Amino acid sequence: MERTISFMNGEGSIGHNTRRFIADNVDASRTKNNITLIHEDIKQAYHKLFDKALKEYNAKQKRKDRQIKSYYDKISRSKQEKLFYEVIVQIGNRDDTGVGSSSAEVATWVLKDYVKKFQLRNLQLYVIGAYIHLDEETPHLHLNFIPWVSGCKRGLETKTSLKAALATRGFVSEGKGNTEWRQWAEAEKEDIALIMSRYGIDWKKKDTHNKHLSVLDYKKQERAKEVAALEEEIEGAQVVLELKEERIESLEKEIESKRDSFRKEQSEAQKKLDDTIAENQKLQSETTDLRLKNSELRLEYYENADKLTDKQKEIEAAQKEADKWMMISDTAKLQTERAEFELEEAERLKKELVGAVDGDDYLKEQVIELRYQNQILREENRSLKDKLEKAYEFMKQFVIGGINLLEKFMEWIGEKVKDVGRNRGTGGTDWYHQRTHKFLRKTDAAGTCDFPWIFFVVSEQFKDCQGKIPAYLRC
Repeated sequence: MERTISFMNGEGSIGHNTRRFIADNVDASRTKNNITLIHEDIKQAYHKLFDKALKEYNAKQKRKDRQIKSYYDKISRSKQEKLFYEVIVQIGNRDDTGVGSSSAEVATWVLKDYVKKFQLRNLQLYVIGAYIHLDEETPHLHLNFIPWVSGCKRGLETKTSLKAALATRGFVSEGKGNTEWRQWAEAEKEDIALIMSRYGIDWKKKDTHNKHLSVLDYKKQERAKEVAALEEEIEGAQVVLELKEERIESLEKEIESKRDSFRKEQSEAQKKLDDTIAENQKLQSETTDLRLKNSELRLEYYENADKLTDKQKEIEAAQKEADKWMMISDTAKLQTERAEFELEEAERLKKELVGAVDGDDYLKEQVIELRYQNQILREENRSLKDKLEKAYEFMKQFVIGGINLLEKFMEWIGEKVKDVGRNRGTGGTDWYHQRTHKFLRKTDAAGTCDFPWIFFVVSEQFKDCQGKIPAYLRC
């Protein structure tokens, strides 16, 4: 069994190799059968290969503008070197080694063995990807690698260079027709042919000739060799063309996918922008409303503050009124007690006089006079009590802190009455008069008024009540 060997320079599409993007010639139902032998991130590989040399190079540079921040970025912008290279290896073609056939299975084994031996032969070609595709017409291998060399005199001590890497294996360009890449490719084909022979497959070449041919036949054979070579190149070119078409389709799909993604993102961004504008307008409206509300609250606050000040003034005035009425009530109480005390003294004297004047006409006249005076005092006392009760009724109209003025006064005067009760037993009439005069001296008007002092004060206080003073309380 004979099979051709195709060894071609590839485009190097990791997205295509890993099937991130699927071309039209790919049977997606068989993509799961693809084999990934090696897969390493290219940036991580660059760090592994060149970071040490990069650090040493930068340390030698006195000028910062000559330092290299990222060797990966530098090579990605280079016109002389590529970040990585790719070869596509295929055993046979779609007619004799189609996917699903026994020949395709054997070809897959050959490709696996080839990858295992590749790195041992090509030490300066660091493999970052090896993918066997079984979802197309013929099994084939995509092999990605980074060429590198060390011991360089200029630039980095270790750097990437395909020409220098191939030179370490003795491949040096002899012109356009026999470049180092062509020499290396032929050597790799020989190695693939050795692996194929282990599986009973011969390398199908198209350049065999017989030394004993005539000049004409020799020329014919040479032309046939050229034709075969051209056919091989055409076949390889067709494979490359198919792969490029796949690459183009993949890129077109990638572009269309990115366009769709961009349109979607643009639509979402526009929606977010519209929502943001609407939200901003809403916030502006709410801010305006809040400012108006704040102004209203400020105005209400100041109005309430003024009202509170007025209420406080009213409370203070009412408290002063309460204090005055407490004094009035206290004085009234003392006047009442004084009158009761004088009545008691008159009754006592009456009894003493009645017993002492039996048979004496003059003394009887005096007793009659005292009785008359006593009657007057009784009537004054009743009048005083009546006016005091009316004053109490009038005091009930005033309320301070939820308690009317009379109740508040009675709480206060209760303690005063207790003091009077305690002191009456010790001071007698002298204490009473002293107590009365002490309260009477609090005002200049009390000394000359025939009417009890409390009602004089009440009358004076009622003058503040819109000028309406009850007739029964006037002096």
